[in-house]
Amino acid sequence: MPLSPPATLLFVNVRNFSIIAHVDHGKSTLADRILERLGAMGERDKRDQTLDTLELERERGITIKSTPVRLTYKRADGEDYTFNLIDTPGHVDFNYEVSRSLAACEGVLLLVDASQGVEAQTIVNAYLAIDNNLEIVPVVNKIDLPAADPEGAAKELEDVIGIPAEDAVFASGKTGQGVDEILEAIVERIPAPPGDPAAPLKALIFDSFYDAYQGVILFVRVLEGTLAPKQPIMLVNSGKTFDVDKVGTFTPGLVVGESLPAGAVGWVAAGIKDIHDAQVGDTVTQKDRPTPEPFPGFKPAQPVVFSGLYPTDTEDYRRLREALEKLKLNDAAFNFEPETSEALGFGFRCGFLGLLHAEIIQERLEREYDLDLIATAPAVVYRVTLTNGTVFETQNPAEFPTRDRITTVEEPYIKLSVMLPEEYVGPVMQLLQERRGSMVTMNYVGKRVELIYEVPFAEILYDFHDRLKSISRGYASMDYEQIGYREGELRKVDILVNNEVVDALAVIVHEDKAYSLGRKIVDKMAEVIPRQMFPVPVQATIGGKIIARATVKAYRKDVLAKCYGGDISRKKKLLEKQKKGRARMKQIGTVEVPQEAFLAVLSTEE
Repeated sequence: MPLSPPATLLFVNVRNFSIIAHVDHGKSTLADRILERLGAMGERDKRDQTLDTLELERERGITIKSTPVRLTYKRADGEDYTFNLIDTPGHVDFNYEVSRSLAACEGVLLLVDASQGVEAQTIVNAYLAIDNNLEIVPVVNKIDLPAADPEGAAKELEDVIGIPAEDAVFASGKTGQGVDEILEAIVERIPAPPGDPAAPLKALIFDSFYDAYQGVILFVRVLEGTLAPKQPIMLVNSGKTFDVDKVGTFTPGLVVGESLPAGAVGWVAAGIKDIHDAQVGDTVTQKDRPTPEPFPGFKPAQPVVFSGLYPTDTEDYRRLREALEKLKLNDAAFNFEPETSEALGFGFRCGFLGLLHAEIIQERLEREYDLDLIATAPAVVYRVTLTNGTVFETQNPAEFPTRDRITTVEEPYIKLSVMLPEEYVGPVMQLLQERRGSMVTMNYVGKRVELIYEVPFAEILYDFHDRLKSISRGYASMDYEQIGYREGELRKVDILVNNEVVDALAVIVHEDKAYSLGRKIVDKMAEVIPRQMFPVPVQATIGGKIIARATVKAYRKDVLAKCYGGDISRKKKLLEKQKKGRARMKQIGTVEVPQEAFLAVLSTEE
């Protein structure tokens, strides 16, 4: 079994680094070339996106779970170096995980696509690296593309982030060009890790996963001290104590080792049964000799987007619960609780880190567990102050109090950064204003523009990203961060079918948009609800006030067909009898709203 390198080499010949980039700038492909060059992939293991382990990651070309790997690099002078590459998720939903992964490094490779230049997430990730005092090695990737402009991309990096253009390494993850120069830059520019192996133990958890046999496996970067088997450890923020069973490194599979000294990146198994005991960002220390200063910046994962998940077949409820419990084992940020809807039956209210996280969880449930699901419209957490002074948070429209009990309602805001070519600025600004955005600043970077707006989070939940891409023909990119709560004129819109409230379709919306949204929903419902023998009203209401209405027309039976002549009074008598029958049917008749109706409404633009 490979052991950790001796302490004498530890500080000088170890490099801990990450690769950060905007989505689809070639991060996973470049990681493949580095793994190939350093012999971490045998011929039998060769595949694209080696460090992306989920089928969904490989299909969509995004990284969801970070995967570390330990590599050995032999320089031309014969000296060996140990590289710990910590792959990071690329999407804004996993921003906190990215910040913890970066905290486990001394440097980063900042990737920029030579044909697309600096994008929104490039800037955000670069500032995350700067905040963590990391050495940045700029890499201009995809130089083999016909549309590539490597010098232009390097110049953009200098203009936007302030990284000198001459420091950039030009490479191609596809052909392997420039990989040797990147490896040399890692050795020369990224510093060796500091730390004292004899100091009290301090290790940062930057990821974890659940193993059926060993419990929770912690991915750690040892900052001070040494981690070894049989050592009693304590997790500082949760206060839980455990005894270490095994420690080891990644190749990228788990390899057992003897110990993890300061500066090392590796894994720890300590018989931890619950993933919530070992949260990302927590500090591992020795139980009987704790570190005086835990690693700063820990915050428990808080879901920010909520949605209801219901099985289309009520018999699948138990299978859905089991599937959610299994997913939760490997995802501490995901949570769920049972809820009941009169319209949709039994289901679960689920909390996610963001829209991509919600989409991925739903897709994994449908693929990996063969479930057919209905997801209610995503909602954010609102902060409500009642007339009696009580403040509570809610994300479920069903729990939203009536207007007479509310003093104020606050909604979460985000700082949204959009990078786009200058010719699309007008339409994109119009879109942002439609979404109640207020401009903070506008920066020109060559022929590209960075727009920074403050926007209510709820306004970008539905189709914002799709609209942005279609308006800009795919050239715009976005990134966002939460900036707190602000007061707003928010109302709960209820949908009534045949004068009965359909709880699953209730939404919380700004007063200015209540009528247009209500109008869209009732019109859509009126199209998809089956016709009855009596007219069915579909209404949108705020409080007791109806703001929009549509009617599902009744079937008409031709009762006059048998009247082939005679007095008009006979016809009137038959029509009057039919009218009374309809009125009686309407009083006692119930309307079943089919699943297709919910799917049609929940999949509309809004």
